[in-house]
Amino acid sequence: MNPGNTKKPIAGFVHAVAWAILFSMPFFFTGREQSVTVESYLRFVIVPLSFMMVFYANYFLLVDKFLFIRQATKYALSNLVLIAVAMAGVHFLMQLLPPPEGMHHRPERSLQNIILFFTGNTLLYSLVAGLSVAIRMTGSWYKVESERKELEKSNFEAKLKNLKSQLNPHFLFNTLNNIYSLIAFNPEKAQQSVHDLSKLLRYVLYDNNQHFVPLAKELDFIRNYIRLMRLRLPAHVEVKAELPDEESPEVSIAPLLFISLIENAFKHGVNTGEPSFIRIAIHIDGDRKITCTIQNSYFPKTGQDKSGSGIGLVNLKKRLELLYPEHYVLRCERAGDTYLSGLILQLKPDTV
Repeated sequence: MNPGNTKKPIAGFVHAVAWAILFSMPFFFTGREQSVTVESYLRFVIVPLSFMMVFYANYFLLVDKFLFIRQATKYALSNLVLIAVAMAGVHFLMQLLPPPEGMHHRPERSLQNIILFFTGNTLLYSLVAGLSVAIRMTGSWYKVESERKELEKSNFEAKLKNLKSQLNPHFLFNTLNNIYSLIAFNPEKAQQSVHDLSKLLRYVLYDNNQHFVPLAKELDFIRNYIRLMRLRLPAHVEVKAELPDEESPEVSIAPLLFISLIENAFKHGVNTGEPSFIRIAIHIDGDRKITCTIQNSYFPKTGQDKSGSGIGLVNLKKRLELLYPEHYVLRCERAGDTYLSGLILQLKPDTV
């Protein structure tokens, strides 16, 4: 539902109440000895009706036609003509009505009094026009601000969707490569890997469609991924994973954040001919902070290895900026033959 559509009835109601109060003022301020007659009330409402004409002529026509396109001179001249017509109309209608009770003829006015009368009324009508402009411009500002926030939200959603659409193929590409290499020397393990992969696919394609998922699901996904990767590793590769137990706190995090770091560890931390290690640890500090640290032996790939095209960490940084701005610490660095990576998420209150 468009927020502007819900505000229109509210604005109409406020306008109706304001005018109703103005038009009912004679009934509130007339003393007990006096009564509101038809003639006296008609004499009173002529001026508020002229105010209404000036107000809504500005509100619906002149502001849009001149002010919004920055034609201030034409706007001022149009209002001078409008005010002159309103004042002439009021004068003409007042002449049609009988004078107030006890006044048998209308008093003569001097030139000075006429000038003061027109000057005062011009200022009064100008205030009405100014009030109309203020309300109209404020309403337009709220509308533009609402549209801007909707646009920001749409852009945010589009960016996340685009990043996920890149992340999922990247993840699948690496995993299928692993299964392909496994088929050659252990078909039974490859079959088990396909079963494990189906669980991962279900999570990647269906369970993580929201911005945030339960931490328990994300940890289960990481366990399945590590188990899948272990199947193809030779015996001399040490893999240690220290993850919270299945009864982890009921917190939510953005999905598939840690997997980019874990993928890199398996990609660059394993050498089939040399001792290798991968150590993964995820800790939860209460319900406000999650820390993931990874250490792995470092065997940089050759320039011909384009697996994953190196987009994993790039996408991770972009998603962190969108979902955890100023609430994360990401560190990736090489220390000799060891590569260290870590991610600290400071959970926001609305995701706990």
